[in-house]
Amino acid sequence: MPDLSQALPLAASELTLALGAMVLLMLGAFIGEKSARLISILSVALLIAAAAIAAYVPLGSAFDGAFVSDRFAIYAKVLIYLASAVAVVLGGGWMQRERIARFEFPILIVLAAVGMAMMASSGDLISLYIGVELHSLALYVLAAFHRDDARASEAGLKYFVLGALSSGLLLYGSSLIYGFAGSMRFEDIAAVATADPAPGLVFGLVFLICGLAFKVSAAPFHMWTPDVYEGAPTPVVALFATAPKVAAMVLFARAMQLGFGEAQSAWSQVLILICLASFAVGAIGGLAQRDIQRLLAYSSIANIGYALLGIVAGTEAGLQAMLIFMTLYVVDQFGFFAVLLSLSRNGRPIRTIQDLAGLKKTRPVTAIALTVLSLSVLGMPPFSGFWGKYYVFGAAADAGYWQVAAAGLVASVVAAFYYLRIIKVMWFDPAPEDQAATDQSPVEARFTAWAAAAFAFPLVIVGLTWLEPLARTAASGLG
Repeated sequence: MPDLSQALPLAASELTLALGAMVLLMLGAFIGEKSARLISILSVALLIAAAAIAAYVPLGSAFDGAFVSDRFAIYAKVLIYLASAVAVVLGGGWMQRERIARFEFPILIVLAAVGMAMMASSGDLISLYIGVELHSLALYVLAAFHRDDARASEAGLKYFVLGALSSGLLLYGSSLIYGFAGSMRFEDIAAVATADPAPGLVFGLVFLICGLAFKVSAAPFHMWTPDVYEGAPTPVVALFATAPKVAAMVLFARAMQLGFGEAQSAWSQVLILICLASFAVGAIGGLAQRDIQRLLAYSSIANIGYALLGIVAGTEAGLQAMLIFMTLYVVDQFGFFAVLLSLSRNGRPIRTIQDLAGLKKTRPVTAIALTVLSLSVLGMPPFSGFWGKYYVFGAAADAGYWQVAAAGLVASVVAAFYYLRIIKVMWFDPAPEDQAATDQSPVEARFTAWAAAAFAFPLVIVGLTWLEPLARTAASGLG
């Protein structure tokens, strides 16, 4: 029987969110749809409070090692909670513009954040699976949240069906690992997963990696990503592109480093193949896209390949690089989606690249913001995206994987074409006469302010000195 007086403080942020979500759900059920705005505000406050609590929880493990609170998990939780809070804000503005008043939206994001935090603190295969399913169930509903839109319903169904497949891979891999290791705990598995592991353990590890690769939308397990990004509501896609990927990457790193650290020669080969496939699919697949959200889907596939290089390195510097990359990636992605939500033509949301034609004249501030964000994501110095790639490529090269880092650099150059195309359309293509930009609504003006704030971060990141030491401390605290 665990000592709850020691265990509960370690999970204080998760308990705060879970209990808060129940209270908000009851509040919405009694007040009705008119409580949507109030619940959104309370959800943001709840997520920010959870981030503050997570930053000060004690270090240790609970529930026989199933739940781990270390600096690595704390860093991830703070980032996940803050990213979820931004998603709630973006979603509130989207619902106001679409005249949708549903109090369940922010509550689902809060519940998803609980699952993501559980993923970050997983210490064994059971808690790993519980965290994955807890956050996935909420995301399935969010993908189809706009139920009057056929594309959103299709996106939710595809995500659910393929998500069930990935869950099956996770469970089958976990059962094989348990059968050969005799334990679910990562620490116990590490004692069996030596430099020359048993074939059955390797098979289980491969299935586990495949299941986790689906969650981060790494190729060749990316098949759900373009369709879900295209069909789901824009603020939901903004959430998909940020917080869940951070949680899954942290879980990926924890499972590989703590459970199979001595067997790196086995799993690094699989991850290298996934990285190379993600580079190719993300860079080449994005060249033919015209829908902006589908384009961002292929961009995310390539960027996850870059982030995985930090895990492939198998070093503390590699983990630090992965955390830095994901942090900067989250900021850039929210900037992109804030720009999309701030724009409309003839009363309809911007969806295609060509809809951005003539933006320099109609929305000069937004055009500058999107230009800086595009340059940042493609890795142009001195913006933040450059530094993210600099750290992951450097960590991979220092660990001896310079060929893979070189392949990632080539893919980054290829992917630069579709970012430069966005800039070209904004600044040099005239706006069609039948698509003249309309005046911004108050909601769209608010999103423009978000976009301007988001692009300011890539501009000043060179002068910030807090991110690198924080990521280093988090990486050194794994386990």
